Amino acid sequence: MHVEKRKILDYLLNKEKSRGKAAFFMTMGFKASHWEVLAQALKNQAVIGTVSSIVESPYGIRYTVDGPIETPNKRSPMPSIRTVWIRESATEEWRLVTAYPLKGDTP
Repeated sequence: MHVEKRKILDYLLNKEKSRGKAAFFMTMGFKASHWEVLAQALKNQAVIGTVSSIVESPYGIRYTVDGPIETPNKRSPMPSIRTVWIRESATEEWRLVTAYPLKGDTP
């Protein structure tokens, strides 16, 4: 599984580009200065979560995964998020497309 540094810093933790997502993840204790912590939490979520859909496209297979995420502040109960991954046709590696809280799990 691959999570690009740019995806975390320029998108998921960037208040200017994705205010709601950034606020959610920052409230959970994730920080840009430790972006790798969020990247690893997203990878773990994809492993323990439930695949809710699989869609084939010309670019590869897209997997949507729902489930809890481990947070730095150990907030209880752990929030449920949705991650979307793509396994591109040219490789077997999953790459993160996006992540966001499921409704009802916002801080």
